[in-house]
Amino acid sequence: MSNLLAKNNVVSLADPWRMLLFLLLAQLMVAFVGRSIGPLGVLIGEDLSLSKSQIGMLPAALFLGQAIVSVPAGFLTDLVGSRKLLVLASICMGLGFLFMTFLHQFWLVLLLIIIGGLGYGSMHPITNRGIIYWFPLKQRGTAMGIKQTGITAGSALASLILLPLSVAFGWRFVLLSACILLLAGGFISYHFYRDPPELTQSKSSTGIVQFYKSMFKMFKNKALMLVSFSAFGLNGTQMCLNTYIVLFAYEQLKISIFLSGILLVVSEVCGSLGRVAWGMISDRLFNGKRVVILMIITIITALASGTAALITSAPFWVMVPIVALFGFAASGFNGIWMNLASELVPREQAGISSGISITLGSAGAIIIPPLFGLIVDQTGNFSSGWFLITGMMFVVFGLLTSLSILNKKRNYVI
Repeated sequence: MSNLLAKNNVVSLADPWRMLLFLLLAQLMVAFVGRSIGPLGVLIGEDLSLSKSQIGMLPAALFLGQAIVSVPAGFLTDLVGSRKLLVLASICMGLGFLFMTFLHQFWLVLLLIIIGGLGYGSMHPITNRGIIYWFPLKQRGTAMGIKQTGITAGSALASLILLPLSVAFGWRFVLLSACILLLAGGFISYHFYRDPPELTQSKSSTGIVQFYKSMFKMFKNKALMLVSFSAFGLNGTQMCLNTYIVLFAYEQLKISIFLSGILLVVSEVCGSLGRVAWGMISDRLFNGKRVVILMIITIITALASGTAALITSAPFWVMVPIVALFGFAASGFNGIWMNLASELVPREQAGISSGISITLGSAGAIIIPPLFGLIVDQTGNFSSGWFLITGMMFVVFGLLTSLSILNKKRNYVI
């Protein structure tokens, strides 16, 4: 069917959803390996004798790689389409983490995570552009939400599968095996995915000069900058939740390591549900509007983090609904963000637009988790870290309010 599509340029109603399946597969496998840094942070920290701040540097390194690559990956995606880059991103991610499993020096581990982050970060603009081209406006929120569940689902599977297996067999062997699965998934996506006929018919001849012109034009887009700096806070919050919820539950609340890992699974499963649910709510109840959804997410995140800050002792069953709500909001925002960043510009610039927004948003995941860990190291408890998140949500809400006012002045519907 995919070969017939490519040859005849005939698109059926099912083709966008079929292509979504392979975009989702690539996104899920990259996240399965890349986001394993969160649940495996406890074991890697014990193996390498790391402080909590250093453990926070592990996901920060991943997102540093993402920040470095997102803009050029977005430009390349605009230039050549998504298909070829799906497999290249998978190879970069897979080999980076595969070689990392043989290392024992902390700085070398960080370097290989950064290299893996190049593949992880590339996958976002690559798959985002596929969504923008395959789906009309009022289906994109749902489609993007489904695609973005690959990230939270990959993280949840890493907690559910890789963490207990790593306890039993060691994190190095288990992560190496996951990298091999990632490489296989990348080649499967490349084999079956096709770019839309309209894209393959009109390859761009854009050069490096046009790249810089497009990039600087994006930086002058006030709405895009407000979205991106809002994502800075939300992205950092999401990574703090992923990185520290296991440590918080295990060390401060004295919940077993297995049940602490289950809390991360709960967070990521609810985040997956959130990515689809927020997209559907945006498409069907708010007629494609995205900013108001991000404002609701910010309020819920502030309430959840404030609640976590007040808890010094609680059993597993008390934490489940709190973590579920936290994950539904903080891990569920990405699809709305990706849509908004892509829809603020003409769709032929969707790759570089989302790349720039991802770069700026990634800075939150680079800076905030180590800062969170440093505060916990200094104070000896997690409450101050969770209050940091709550404070950031007030700032994010202010940025989104400014964006809403700007959109009304420009008569934007998003």
